Amino acid sequence: MIDATLMTLSTELLQKIAPTGKLRASINVGNPILAKMDAESGKPVGVSIDLAHAFANQLGLEIELVVFDSAGKSVDAVTQEQADFGFFAIDPVRGQGISFTAAYVLIEGAYLVKETSPIQNNDEVDAAKNRVVVGKGSAYDLYLSREIQFAELVRSPTSPTVVDVFLKGGYEVAAGVRQQLEADASKNPGLRLLPGRFMVIQQAMGLPKSRGPELAAILSQFVEEMKATHFVAEALKRHHILGASVAPLV
Repeated sequence: MIDATLMTLSTELLQKIAPTGKLRASINVGNPILAKMDAESGKPVGVSIDLAHAFANQLGLEIELVVFDSAGKSVDAVTQEQADFGFFAIDPVRGQGISFTAAYVLIEGAYLVKETSPIQNNDEVDAAKNRVVVGKGSAYDLYLSREIQFAELVRSPTSPTVVDVFLKGGYEVAAGVRQQLEADASKNPGLRLLPGRFMVIQQAMGLPKSRGPELAAILSQFVEEMKATHFVAEALKRHHILGASVAPLV
């Protein structure tokens, strides 16, 4: 069971975690594994939305979804306290302003190339002749900015636009969420994913560091309970998410 602390926070802590009176969740619909806009309702749906509602329910607060089309914008909203918490890939750059929980979901990062490309393996991507398209401010952008030594990084406005930019610009490689790239490849003949993965993304929840360690601990406890009670696993199944796995308990 979740500790009763989550249900009976002091008025002071409730005001600290939700200073506007509503619990504002920063939602990135640029990562379809976690959230997307529903075509029928026009509202965001997905694993992160389910978790946001569950967390608000535990605290007895009304939820407000603050929706963005990219990870970078979602991160900025929490860092600048325009939202109270959000869902992000753990990264040391983001960690300067955000307190992360442990991961709740693990996601694979993959490369996509044209069918005619001579590139066959991930270790062939980092070459001076290659230009790699990646979503600006995404976990892949942050990771590849540290790891790539020879290839040139080309940043698209958001992760969902990576393949469009890749095709229109005639670039050599696209990088992103495996599922997003697979979906784009199915719509655009002549593309293929490289085998394996170049990174595993640890998706976590996080809140502004300024909110302090006590609230960070409460959020971390919530995430562990959601994993332990199979809430996360059931959400992945409910939203028909393949290729992502529940992170181990800590």
